[in-house]
Amino acid sequence: MKYQTRKKAIILLADGTIFYGKAISKGGTAFGEVCFNTGMTGYQEIFTDPSYFGQLMVTTNAHIGNYGVNDNEVESNSIKIAGLICKNFSYNYSRDAAHGSLESFFEKNNLFGISDVDTRALVSYIRDHGAMNAVISTQVDNIEELKKQLANIPNMEGLELASKVSTKEPYYFGNENATFKVAALDIGIKRNILENLAKRDAYIKVFPYNTTFEDMQAFNPDGYFLSNGPGDPEPLVEAQALAKEIIKRDLPLFGICLGHQVIALANGISTYKMHNGHRGINHPVKNLKTGKGEITSQNHGFAINREEAEAHPDIEITHVHLNDHTVAGLAMKSKNCFSVQYHPEASPGPHDSWYLFDQFIENIKAANLQSKVL
Repeated sequence: MKYQTRKKAIILLADGTIFYGKAISKGGTAFGEVCFNTGMTGYQEIFTDPSYFGQLMVTTNAHIGNYGVNDNEVESNSIKIAGLICKNFSYNYSRDAAHGSLESFFEKNNLFGISDVDTRALVSYIRDHGAMNAVISTQVDNIEELKKQLANIPNMEGLELASKVSTKEPYYFGNENATFKVAALDIGIKRNILENLAKRDAYIKVFPYNTTFEDMQAFNPDGYFLSNGPGDPEPLVEAQALAKEIIKRDLPLFGICLGHQVIALANGISTYKMHNGHRGINHPVKNLKTGKGEITSQNHGFAINREEAEAHPDIEITHVHLNDHTVAGLAMKSKNCFSVQYHPEASPGPHDSWYLFDQFIENIKAANLQSKVL
């Protein structure tokens, strides 16, 4: 540990509430929406998940950093959270497979975090009062100035963030000689989603967030995929237009999380910001088509309107979250389109929902067979 005398630090919430801790590194200041994740493992994958862009992450697990970091356990090319808030931060690690410490990983990515926080009290407060903007800082004697700066941070509702994390140029993933070709819209895509598609004999071309249908179609894909991602789905008008065009042509379409919300909006179903969202790796979901339960990995702060989905003549709700009965999955009755409000690639998390990638490939096969018959 380089910092023998650790600086005092604070968490200042938008409503003026303050929690105290100590700087993990030499100090700093970071702004974002404060949220919490209940996962007991997988912190490196969480920190590099583009869906968390612009958020201050509170980890409910008491120990963070104890198994170090591994170069293969990342979901993007950098840390995406705005800052970390935890109880105990381990500067030393004890895993043979680790390539370094979490502290050095933070330094490499210029990430500021604070530890020694009463995270149980903080999470309880967020549960009661909802997710809100906050600032973490070592400027403990400059609270009034921090309040002024915090007041200028935009709220997550109405905030378009996909453009901040999306690829700037198209790229390819997988074996170019694979049986199937998938065009994926990157609105915050995770590496393990691409891995799961590639494992199922798919060659993927990943496109920027504002790609048109014509540009995607030029790849001559067998299916289309809309990824997870950060922010409010409503401002993503280009992605919604893309989804509408794919649906209109009845082409195989699969959406995850933000992609699920975009598909709902393309069908005239509204979305809303949740009180504090779902973030963790043990969320119970019921598959209404099979009657089976699934333990799922989730990370989202927005959801789709259930009443509007139930009233839509061409929408079938396929999955529900068993804690609050929000819509966790949908399918179109007359189109080759389905989506889920959780992470079937589950990195980190259980693999109960891997079958959804198989379902997507089966939908592609059925569409290919139908086109040959016609």
